[in-house]
Amino acid sequence: MGILEKIAEIEKEIARTQKNKATEYHLGLLKAKLAKYRAQLLEPSKSAAAKGEGFDVMKSGDARVALIGFPSVGKSTFLSLMTSTASEAASYEFTTLTCIPGVIEYKGANIQLLDLPGIIEGAAQGKGRGRQVIAVARTADVVIMMLDATKGEVQRALLEKELESVGIRLNKLKPNIYFKPKKGGGISFNSTVTLTQCSEKLVQLILHEYKIFNAEVLFREDCSPDEFIDVIVGNRVYMPCLYVYNKIDQISMEEVDRLARRSHSVVISCGMKLNLDYLLEMLWEYLALTCIFTKKRGQRPDFSDAIILRKGASVEHVCHRIHRTLASQFKYALVWGTSTKYSPQRVGLNHLMEHEDVIQIVKK
Repeated sequence: MGILEKIAEIEKEIARTQKNKATEYHLGLLKAKLAKYRAQLLEPSKSAAAKGEGFDVMKSGDARVALIGFPSVGKSTFLSLMTSTASEAASYEFTTLTCIPGVIEYKGANIQLLDLPGIIEGAAQGKGRGRQVIAVARTADVVIMMLDATKGEVQRALLEKELESVGIRLNKLKPNIYFKPKKGGGISFNSTVTLTQCSEKLVQLILHEYKIFNAEVLFREDCSPDEFIDVIVGNRVYMPCLYVYNKIDQISMEEVDRLARRSHSVVISCGMKLNLDYLLEMLWEYLALTCIFTKKRGQRPDFSDAIILRKGASVEHVCHRIHRTLASQFKYALVWGTSTKYSPQRVGLNHLMEHEDVIQIVKK
């Protein structure tokens, strides 16, 4: 029996089993087995297969955004509208067969946008070059899931399922569980909160399924068995995702209103160029980028060339971005902007910068 058949059998077994107190251990074990087989499926085969065309694109710019969606939902049209790159768009499926990069210039930042080929059901098992598409998506900072507004619900559920099965967790935070395998001493289990979904016995059963008999486990929040399995496996990617409903000119106003009110969702029309500016604003928010401007002594700030950093960056990060030796020669910095109590404020290396702050660095 192949891995795919085993996965299908376990999924049927989970669907058949009723969820109650008596079956929670059985379900926990099945989920652990399922995660194990899926991990085996993602490992490249040992036999040397013929090399196809390279799929990944070199990372450039300040952030990377991946466009994921079913064929013919408007990904290539969106790329052509937002960037200067022309991606071939046509009314038939699978117009795009490889990864096409473009660059969005917004608020002084260069955001790399990747137009990926359409995903079909069963992509996680390798159908339609699905594995390569999903592997590129794992390297992105934000995923834009392009959906056809006329059949968005079905597409969204299928795509979420495909990405979940390969370890991409959308709009979720990493579970707050401390897990450390040890050489001996058995399994030490503790929790700082009341657990309603996991018990010590279930945790031991799941660990035994992974052949782990000595470990330290501390639950700092009430997590499900699936989240605990994610912590054990350890190769999960937690990333923000924007659900973009395209072709809203083909549905009613009530339906547009309902879709727009859903969490993490934006409604657009590439054909009529509707709401694209709001999508860019939302994308900037999800990327969590900040612009920092520099200033030389006795001169006006240079607003033409911003330093783009992640939210929560300190003065030290700014120094490293300007030059790697600057932090070692740093004396103090003067900062103007919303991160200070008064302008200018004299700060050290640990001061956290905010969006559109101006900095002047003084060396020793």
